[in-house]
Amino acid sequence: MATTLLTLAIAIAGVMGFRLLPVSPLPQVDFPVIVVSASLPGASPETMASSVATPLERALGRIAGMNEMTSMSSLGSSRVILQFDLDRDINGAARDVQAAINAAQSLLPSGMPSRPAIARSTRPTRRS
Repeated sequence: MATTLLTLAIAIAGVMGFRLLPVSPLPQVDFPVIVVSASLPGASPETMASSVATPLERALGRIAGMNEMTSMSSLGSSRVILQFDLDRDINGAARDVQAAINAAQSLLPSGMPSRPAIARSTRPTRRS
C-alpha cells in the first residue's frame, strides 16, 4: 500500500513539474534572406518570367549555401527570394548574389531601366 501511494505521489509530482517547465515547442528562427528585384516597364508577367526571372534563377541557383529560391513575376516586375542556411554569412551571400547578377546581366533584356537590385533581410520561420 505504501509503495502504491509513493508511486502515485511521484507520478503526480512529475506531471506537475513537467507542466511548469518553460519549453518552447516551436522556436522562431530567422533565416538570412536576400530579395532580388528587377523591373521592365510594360512587360507582361510571362515576359518577366521568361526573360528576366529565368536567367536570374539560373545564375542565382549556383550560389552555395542557398536552401530555397522562390520567384514571382507580375506586370513589369520580377522578384526572386533567396533563403540561405543559418550558418551562411549574409554579407558573403550578398556578394555572391551581386556576382551572379553581374554574370547574368548580358542575358537580361536591354530595355531594363536599371540593374536588378538586392535587399537583405531575415525571414522568421518556426522550426519543429
